[in-house]
Amino acid sequence: MAETQWLVGFHLVGAFLFVSGGIAAGVLHALALRREKSSEIAILLRLTRPAVALVGAGSLLTIALGAALVDRDGFSFGDGWIAATLALWFASIVLGAVGGRSARKSRYLAERLAAEGDESADSLHRALRNPVARVSNYGSFLCLLAILGLMVWKP
Repeated sequence: MAETQWLVGFHLVGAFLFVSGGIAAGVLHALALRREKSSEIAILLRLTRPAVALVGAGSLLTIALGAALVDRDGFSFGDGWIAATLALWFASIVLGAVGGRSARKSRYLAERLAAEGDESADSLHRALRNPVARVSNYGSFLCLLAILGLMVWKP
């Protein structure tokens, strides 16, 4: 098997981890929005941590192996589709971090409320529905979809 094939294969593994981790975190957050008990919300938000780890591992694999493929296959970082992909990758990471910070605060609040008696709290539901976090997370995912489109249909 040629070196380029290995690089492409692991680059695709990274892309799978990046996207699937983001989807898993989003689904778990959506499930948390539908719960009333703080303990259930805390469990669901705690489960997002491994999903976020997948996003981190996938993002590192995609950027490192993507850069190696650009270098090896004679492309240039100045090529429009590669520059756009790098900008979208960076935007996805930044937007995901903004949304993730809010989710982490919501998890801490849910854990504290669960320890205090497992009551449903309006403050927790407001934190889970933070509009800035929601826009950031959706924006991050849209960036991922755009990256996938650029990788499949290179202009």
